[in-house]
This record gives sequence, C-alpha cells and structure tokens, in this order.
Amino acid sequence: MAGSNPISAVLLIIITIFIPPLGVFMIAGCGADLFVNICLTLLGYFPGHIHAFYLEYVYFDRRDKGRLGQVGTKRAPGVYSENVQRGGTTTYGTVAT
Repeated sequence: MAGSNPISAVLLIIITIFIPPLGVFMIAGCGADLFVNICLTLLGYFPGHIHAFYLEYVYFDRRDKGRLGQVGTKRAPGVYSENVQRGGTTTYGTVAT
C-alpha cells in the first residue's frame, strides 16, 4: 500500500501515531497482524504503537533491501503478513525462497 514516495511513508507514520491499527491495515491488510495490533491497542495504547512501528520498520527495511537486490530468506519474528515479510514486493510463478 505504501509506495516509494517518501511522503507516503511520512503520512503512514502520522496515521500510525493517531490510530495504530489503521497503519497496520495499510501495510499488512486484514489478517493476523491487524488482529494482534487491535488487541494490543485495546490492552494499552503504547503496545499497539510498538507493534505497529515494528511492522512498518520490517516492511520498509525489506522493501529497501529488495530494491538493492539483497534477498533475505529469514522471516522476521512476530510478523504474520506475507506482504510485510516481502516488503510489498510481489513474486510471480514458483520462486523458491
């Protein structure tokens, strides 16, 4: 969801500051990561922030490494979304990782 434009990254961070689950939804979609973030936000506002910013860090780190040609095969711990694990890149066909 977040493109290569730095303005979109800043906008995503601003959205996450106010509503952490919305920021997670924008990068991970509707799945386990969103559910975990909603639960953490309900339990305490700051745990939801920590989880959301961690997911965003993994997303942008993987995206930038993918653009440089550095493919990591190790999964980030605590991240369930394949979109976040791949940094938003799409693989077509059968690619062994």
